[in-house]
Amino acid sequence: MLLVRIWRGTTSGRFQVFAVPRRENQTVLDVVTQVQREQDATLSYRFACRVGMCGSCAMVVNGRPRWACRTRVSEAARDDRLQLEPLRNFPVVKDLAVEMTEFFDKWRAAKGFFEPGTAPADDFAVVSPGSSERQAADAGIECIGCGICHSACDVVAWDKDYLGPAALNRAWTLVNDVRDQAGEERLAAVSGASGCVACHTHMSCTKLCPQAIAPTYAIAGLKRAIVSRALRGAT
Repeated sequence: MLLVRIWRGTTSGRFQVFAVPRRENQTVLDVVTQVQREQDATLSYRFACRVGMCGSCAMVVNGRPRWACRTRVSEAARDDRLQLEPLRNFPVVKDLAVEMTEFFDKWRAAKGFFEPGTAPADDFAVVSPGSSERQAADAGIECIGCGICHSACDVVAWDKDYLGPAALNRAWTLVNDVRDQAGEERLAAVSGASGCVACHTHMSCTKLCPQAIAPTYAIAGLKRAIVSRALRGAT
């Protein structure tokens, strides 16, 4: 038998304990779904794809942010116990569901969207797979916006205005996209006090990313690019 402590409520609330049978190859999402369907239909959580493609089932499992659908109970449980909480550094809607609006607002603030310019090229751009820009962009492009790195980031916890690792990683991929026409504006957007310079390089985002993306290195790349930009402006 598995004892599961699940956060109930919003910012203020309490943990509620449920007993769930252990099963072979059981995932944390299986556990939450079983509780909701068989014991308490009011339990709120999110999921969609169940196969690690959407990231909507992200939650804190025994102190670590994870995808519930890709986390097996056998690897996460401690002495047949699980503690499930909503992602940290997000407003809590209810129980395990969080509000993602501010998170994606920070993507927008970091200009984390492709800008083709006022006169985009008529034909497809030819981008060599071996170019350093293509490799830098490819290293971070698989981010699906699940929020795990944001939840794990200490700086986000300290500074509510910090853009966060996901937004900055997205900015770095676009800085290296040779088709994009807003590189200078994007570097200006991420160079403020709550931009990439605020990163303390704790590496939590890189360590915990389920996609094996390294936002820490993306942020370091932005720092280098901003210094280069400043030096160019000084000459």
